[in-house]
Amino acid sequence: MTSRPPLVIGVAGGSGSGKTTVVRNIIEALGDGHVSVLEHDHYYRDHPQLRLEDRAALNYDHPDSLETDLLVKHVEALRAGRPVEMPTYDFARHARRTVTETVLPRTAIIVEGILIFTDAALRQLMDVKVFVDTDSDMRFIRRLQRDITERGRTVESVIDQYLSTVKPMHLEFAEPSKRYADVIIPSGGHNVVAIDMLLTLIRSMAK
Repeated sequence: MTSRPPLVIGVAGGSGSGKTTVVRNIIEALGDGHVSVLEHDHYYRDHPQLRLEDRAALNYDHPDSLETDLLVKHVEALRAGRPVEMPTYDFARHARRTVTETVLPRTAIIVEGILIFTDAALRQLMDVKVFVDTDSDMRFIRRLQRDITERGRTVESVIDQYLSTVKPMHLEFAEPSKRYADVIIPSGGHNVVAIDMLLTLIRSMAK
């Protein structure tokens, strides 16, 4: 561990915007052993009292669906040099798993998620705030592919969720939070110039 607090980088953007690609580029630039990642969607609140059908019907795109206060505590702990136990989430069952993932304090901490800029306490812990901005059609296609292949969803369920909560919540919360960003990357992970500029900035701050 270095004597100074880790560099905290927030990477936000709509579902399917290319956040994962940007995060991967940052990790490669700084070195895998120097970066830890906290994913906001691992902090979904648990509802064990509800049936699977009822859990599936919940609005997972509203800020209240996430235990952001726990994420804030975890970022604070990492900045203080203490490891944390990040929750893990089963997206097929819409429930937290019983196991956690140990996250160590490193040179840089990436906080990634759709709604991370909507919480003032979380924003204040970030040294760099990045918003990945991608066309809505492309974001929907990527979400559709991901939810079917990785999360066991049907085409109909993905479309229903997108129209009922994902799109309206994006317009109400995620899109307006872009004003808090220090850096906006248009066209997501395919914008090589913007990503190179971001990596130059981050390398200089992480020295």
